[in-house]
Amino acid sequence: MTEQATKFIGAVGRRKCAVAQVRLHHGGSGKITINDRELEKYLPTTIQHQTVKSPLVLTGTENMFDVQIVVKGGGQAGQADSIRLGIARALVDFNPEYKTVLKKQGMMTRDARIRERKKFGKKSARRSPQWSKR
Repeated sequence: MTEQATKFIGAVGRRKCAVAQVRLHHGGSGKITINDRELEKYLPTTIQHQTVKSPLVLTGTENMFDVQIVVKGGGQAGQADSIRLGIARALVDFNPEYKTVLKKQGMMTRDARIRERKKFGKKSARRSPQWSKR
């Protein structure tokens, strides 16, 4: 392998149960690959495409990087948000000046909301069994 092929900027993004490992390869054409599939084939909706691309669009670097992502766990929405956080963190590693732009839009903050566990004596986390008078 050449030295040029091994240069990348990496970061990790998390949301709910989803974990995304993001690699930005400088000098690319703007291609986004998730788990060896194209973005459009991996995430079906255009809203999720916009979510994933939003840090690149805000910083004006859509066509500067090829983005390679490995994501595990969670559902499609959680995976899209974890990818967005990973891309934002990687962009800040590349250029610290992007942090102010991304932070204003709330892309540098990890959303800590996760699923609440089920409690004993309940049907789910908070739902109680139906009460019957007789």
